Amino acid sequence: MASDATESSCPKPMKATSNGVFQGDNPLDYALPLAIIQIILVVLLTRVLAFLLRPLRQPRVIAEIVGGILLGPSALGRNTHYLNSIFPSRSLTVLDTLANLGLLFFLFLVGLELDIKSLHRTGKMALAIAVAGISLPFLLGVGVSFLLRKSISEGVKEAPFLVFMGVALSITAFPVLARILAELKLLTTDVGRMAMAAAAVNDVAAWILLALAIALSGSGHSPLTSLWVLLSGAGFIICCAIIIPPVFKWMASRCHQGEPVNEMYVCATLAIVLAAGFCTDSIGIHALFGAFIIGTLIPKEGPFAGALVEKVEDLVSGLFLPLYFVSSGLKTNVATIRGAQSWGLLVLVISTACFGKIVGTVVVSLFCKIPFQESITLGFLMNTKGLVELIVLNIGKDRKVLNDQTFAICVLMAIFTTFITTPVVIAVYKPAKQAIKADYKHRTIERKDPNTQLRILACFHSTLNIPTIINLIEASRGTEKRQELRVYALHLMELSERTSAILMVHKARNNGLPFWNKLRSDANQVVVAFESFRQLNRVFIRPMTAISAMHDMHEDICTIAERKRAAIIILPFHKHQRLDGTLETTRNEFRWVNRRVLEHAPCSVGILVDRGLGGATHVSARNVSSNVTVLFFGGHDDREALAYGARMSEHPGISLTVIHVTASNDITQQTVKIDITEESSASSESTDRKFLASFKKNSDEGSVKFEERAVNNAREIVEVVKEFSRCNLFVVGRMPEGLVAAVLTEKVECPELGPIGNLLTSHEFATSASVLVVQQYSSSKSQLSSGSSTKVAELPGDDSETG
Repeated sequence: MASDATESSCPKPMKATSNGVFQGDNPLDYALPLAIIQIILVVLLTRVLAFLLRPLRQPRVIAEIVGGILLGPSALGRNTHYLNSIFPSRSLTVLDTLANLGLLFFLFLVGLELDIKSLHRTGKMALAIAVAGISLPFLLGVGVSFLLRKSISEGVKEAPFLVFMGVALSITAFPVLARILAELKLLTTDVGRMAMAAAAVNDVAAWILLALAIALSGSGHSPLTSLWVLLSGAGFIICCAIIIPPVFKWMASRCHQGEPVNEMYVCATLAIVLAAGFCTDSIGIHALFGAFIIGTLIPKEGPFAGALVEKVEDLVSGLFLPLYFVSSGLKTNVATIRGAQSWGLLVLVISTACFGKIVGTVVVSLFCKIPFQESITLGFLMNTKGLVELIVLNIGKDRKVLNDQTFAICVLMAIFTTFITTPVVIAVYKPAKQAIKADYKHRTIERKDPNTQLRILACFHSTLNIPTIINLIEASRGTEKRQELRVYALHLMELSERTSAILMVHKARNNGLPFWNKLRSDANQVVVAFESFRQLNRVFIRPMTAISAMHDMHEDICTIAERKRAAIIILPFHKHQRLDGTLETTRNEFRWVNRRVLEHAPCSVGILVDRGLGGATHVSARNVSSNVTVLFFGGHDDREALAYGARMSEHPGISLTVIHVTASNDITQQTVKIDITEESSASSESTDRKFLASFKKNSDEGSVKFEERAVNNAREIVEVVKEFSRCNLFVVGRMPEGLVAAVLTEKVECPELGPIGNLLTSHEFATSASVLVVQQYSSSKSQLSSGSSTKVAELPGDDSETG
């Protein structure tokens, strides 16, 4: 009888798969189909919430925590039928196992992308802020824990409860903080740098304190048990630090750039991660620590680490990690917070957490002579919570250190402190708008004194753009009598939801590197290309990177152009050339970036249609042999194009052909009815004549060929252009002016290229020449909001703006 009673009280273990609905099975009674439904449900809900919270500029972790709570007993879980069907108690073991497995590999990735060496370079100011941001809230958390033990947490073990509450209140979520700073464009401001450096120190300290809390929360009654756990954990770390690095260095040395990483090495690494998790779990400090430690010990150089990130990250972050938020949400029951006492304690915990972090950070910041506004901003940024906070609370709940009510209070505290960060920082921190520099005089290539310094902001999306960019820079050098050419090579990267995107920004800035992150396989190509060119030629090149969301990437480009006082921005066209010679869209979003830059740029803009200018490699100065053709119709943009062509003609290896297309009498008669004011037309024509006269006078007859062609219609324009299709580069104005240009009335496919640019890139026009379409800056049509800060990492070195 007793055995029958036991069998009836204990639920039967779930089988893995069902026989199907046609066999009378309910899929929700089986582990695998139920897990699939749970994963789909949480992914859909968290993504929808993230979309809804996007206008409030909230990090995705808020949507994931809230989504987990909504799926739990606090909201949807109040319906017992739903809870018993979708999240029955007998399925929670499978759910928790999958969630913790995903979390284990996620923390391996965090360790993999964490540069321990950068902590040695943390400044004293950031270290002081980090210590204050940990110490005061930790002490206040310990103080609050005494009050909680006497009210809603009676009977829990005192020592681990004090440490868990102290850690819960003192944590700063490093990845979440990085996301917020990136969204607010504060990563490279003084506030952003300080916050990131302090948060990195805080993160490491939090893991150490968490290990201590876990050791103290063991079920052993002897204090020696906790001591043994700590000593064994320290021994494990020391053994790993001695044994693991040589193994992974050997693996990394056998992985070469441009070659796929051996699958055996990836499988061996993942097996080592699991083994390390097993060891730390056996010791008693949770499996997560083993995975994190292995990640930190893997060498970051070469393609090996990057391959691990690519193979593990999307599956873990996209599918398994959201299950951890559900697992946490199922343990969170907001309904347990009832009565004036409980709500009062919630307010107390939130107030204490905010007060400790903000006041501790502000006081030390003011002592370090940081302005008050920036100190307050730092305080709120350091108050950000996130996934690590949730890990601490869940471990405390599993170890029975935190009861349901205390757990719910701490989770709501984490949501509130993170939620208020973005709006408060936006309201408090208003950096003074960078005034337009008075010495920003040369916003165009066309200028009275052509011997003044030329500054170019050359943008590119990938290493495929680099050879043509470098060959264009080589062509733009000018003569020895000119002042130095300064080029800022800007790598445009999209700010994505992937965790590594943020950590890449952090790594780039801390290491003083530009866009070549050690986890990227194209690193060496970029470094070698720009470094060799800078050393071999009389050209200043500074590599930089801008990591932005696509919708505001143009703001970063324009801001950098104004900050560096660029005369022209070179943008890659959104299409690339296929092997058969046709142009194929690389990514349509780049087209809209180019259009917005054309509209808002503080200087001239050139869009480069790359058909392999100079070949696939950099051509040395002595081997340059290129034919450049400028098509001149008239107007501001055409004068800018000719001014650029004139500079290129000074290179000994470049011959320039200028085709001045003029109107015949027939065109003049056909365009009488066009609405062009005589005054503006006459003024433009007069300016064009003076410019051409000056160009002819100053040009070298040996390298410059000037031809004038009269045309009657658009067809003849096409024929003239086809005559010179065998050149290497066309330089044309985006919007030509005058009677001839008025003939080109056909609707164009790409308005950003203008009528001539579209002709040169059309399918019907057969040429292997690259095309540079130039728009001259005009203050009347281009306005820039110069106040936004920009996420930029650049190579350290002298960047005097006076030269």
